[in-house]
Amino acid sequence: MNSLVIGQVLFLLVVANGAPILARRLLKHRFYRPLDGGLNLADGRPLLGASKTWRGLLAALLLTPLMAGMIGLSLWLGLVFALLTMAGDLLTSFIKRRLGMQASSMALGLDYLLESLLPVLVLAPSLGLSVWDVFIIIVFFMILALLLSRILFFLGIRKRPY
Repeated sequence: MNSLVIGQVLFLLVVANGAPILARRLLKHRFYRPLDGGLNLADGRPLLGASKTWRGLLAALLLTPLMAGMIGLSLWLGLVFALLTMAGDLLTSFIKRRLGMQASSMALGLDYLLESLLPVLVLAPSLGLSVWDVFIIIVFFMILALLLSRILFFLGIRKRPY
């Protein structure tokens, strides 16, 4: 088990997932554009929902590589990490909308799973992570995300706690 790499990956997961929240907080309604353009599918539900924005996606794609570079990882790895994290997040939102769940509602077990599992699994060989390391990262991230969600809600940064 490589504790340094596990810590770096957990940090990048927090950055990639937190960047859209930070962008919304700092920019308010500026640059707000839903990724799905308000599209509803045949089931009458949004494709992704209004909370998935271009502003948030761009924030993650800019901030994650910068932070990766600051902790000794390549900018390229940071960018791929951000892309995979956001892809997992968007897939989670798509699934939640199909299940009839509101944006930002909690789906324990689904929330944070795909957005952490996808980048960690794909990049595990590049980062030298074992299956056990991947398991540890996913579990720790899910716990950390739940705790941070409550703190950010308490501070008025998140709309709802998980």
